[in-house]
Amino acid sequence: MTERIWDKFLTERDKQVFQAAGFSSPSEMGKRPVLLIIDVNYNFCGDRPEPILDSIKRWHTSCGEDAWEALPVIRRLIDACRDKGIPVIYTTGTDGRIDGWDKGSWAFKNKRTSEHLKATERPNRDGNDIMDEIAPGPKDLIIRKEKPSAFFGTPLMSYLTLLKADSILVTGTTTSGCVRGSVIDAFSYNYRQWVVEDGCFDRSQASHAVNLCDMNAKYAEIVTSGAALDYIRGLPDGLFARELPAGAAPQR
Repeated sequence: MTERIWDKFLTERDKQVFQAAGFSSPSEMGKRPVLLIIDVNYNFCGDRPEPILDSIKRWHTSCGEDAWEALPVIRRLIDACRDKGIPVIYTTGTDGRIDGWDKGSWAFKNKRTSEHLKATERPNRDGNDIMDEIAPGPKDLIIRKEKPSAFFGTPLMSYLTLLKADSILVTGTTTSGCVRGSVIDAFSYNYRQWVVEDGCFDRSQASHAVNLCDMNAKYAEIVTSGAALDYIRGLPDGLFARELPAGAAPQR
């Protein structure tokens, strides 16, 4: 059996429990997927590829070099989905109040939440901007959120309902936070999910691996980008083609 990224963190007892209890059974994807890209913005990636301990001096929530390794993987998935007409949905944060009052519980556990860095310490751009390397296109959807889950207080469910989507390809960050929170909510709504292992990242490598393990055990299938690309390319064309009212001009 191929070794998984989380195997080195598990005890022999853990492995025996997963096997005996029936966890981690393979699950198939649906027939009408969307690609969900969670919070791949400058706040979580920084503005250049560099070691995380350097990146967090200027972008305190950055995931450093692991983010930049995931960017080309996510780019390939986006291109494959656009070629097939599969919907691409991005999430990112909100600007919020300058006094940080609306940060709410985000301020409970991180003393740097309300920190304002000097403009000279990093480029003059909004940390919530989605990375240029995977910039949204004119047909993509962008959701602003204030909490970890892509579903909490957002219109995501209404979009999935309108699209008649039955499954989600999940990428983004952080694996242990916003990705996991979104995956659990999607599971609760009975969506099939594949989480793309090399298309997700976290500032903690241990948290990344162990949370992939836990999601794979209970909520989703953890797959490589290669498997996800094969799945996308095997889908029929025109799954999400929109029927326009009589006389309406097509969107360009």
